[in-house]
Amino acid sequence: MSSDSATRAAPGSTGSLKVANQRRVLAVLLDRGTEPATQADITRETGLAAGTVSTIVRELAASQVVDTVAGSGRRGTSVRLARGAGLVAGVDFGHSHVSVAISEMSGEVVAESRQRLTIGHAHTEGLAVAKEMLTALLAELGADLSDVRNIGMGLPAPLSNNVVMSSAILPGWVGLNARDAASAVLGVDVLIENDANLGALAEHRHGHGRGHANVVFVKVSSGVGAGLILDNQLFRGSAGTSGEIGHLTLDEQGPLCRCGSRGCLEAYAATGTALAMMADQMPGAGVPAIIESAQQGNVSALRVFEDAGLHLGWGLATVTNLLNPDVILVGGDMAHAGELLLESARLGLRRHVLAGTSTTPVLVAELGDRASMIGALVLAIDATDLLA
Repeated sequence: MSSDSATRAAPGSTGSLKVANQRRVLAVLLDRGTEPATQADITRETGLAAGTVSTIVRELAASQVVDTVAGSGRRGTSVRLARGAGLVAGVDFGHSHVSVAISEMSGEVVAESRQRLTIGHAHTEGLAVAKEMLTALLAELGADLSDVRNIGMGLPAPLSNNVVMSSAILPGWVGLNARDAASAVLGVDVLIENDANLGALAEHRHGHGRGHANVVFVKVSSGVGAGLILDNQLFRGSAGTSGEIGHLTLDEQGPLCRCGSRGCLEAYAATGTALAMMADQMPGAGVPAIIESAQQGNVSALRVFEDAGLHLGWGLATVTNLLNPDVILVGGDMAHAGELLLESARLGLRRHVLAGTSTTPVLVAELGDRASMIGALVLAIDATDLLA
């Protein structure tokens, strides 16, 4: 470290105060995302003097960290994070797909792609495909890996210290330190998180969870998992495996779950059960086709989502009794059924929840299938030091 750097880092020094003030300004811009802020907005939200804000904005603009647009009248100069602040990438793995997106530090997505993967794929295969997709997207933008500050990655599996725990969804990843493996293949530091946690982050920052301190995001796809935002912070638990509500036991004599237990919520509400229930009537049909059939009045298809919803509501009641969230947001493949699923989920919740908390809103997640991918970008942005 240079002597100049040491001076800037010294607690209480003029340099450290300047850096602290710069971080306060950048925090406002990060919170605004793609929405510009005027210098007056920044002055009000940081509590800094107008002259101090003006100086910081001018310095950050000179460093190409922010862009400024001169306004007129009361609007004044507007400020937003610039392309020069760098790029981040998000990678979202599913049961049989991988999505990759690139965004500016403002959170604006500038490129994204999705590709199918072999079910049960090896982690080497999945990461190789993600690397190809990332490289292609960067080339389209006229950028390369050196422009990427951080990468966030979501996996549909319980994680403990970045190690993939037992998972029937990603058997080819079990026991792997996913952060080390992904960083080695992608060539950029990678932050790893459970996909439901990323969905919660995304909805809290950019979706229906915005403005709420306590949010539960539930992803209902080939598995069932929840991401928990408590007091505006992502809650991971002591080992990072919180939110596995798919393995709440609803009936210990119920159907066998792939985790080895019986009667888990996942065994009633996940996509595999829906497909199995309609296998005779609609051989080879996927969830979208079953949803369409239900919308056209097929009684059996309607029953699929009614049954799944009632059991899902039972699980949500347990979460509500424990956490008393402001809102519950449902995403994943089954959420495409909309009110066909959620109407019965709300009924199931009311049947099992403590009196007085039965009015907790249960909504379809605003960001849809992109929630976990957007959450991966949020994770990467939050981990990036814009002054580094």
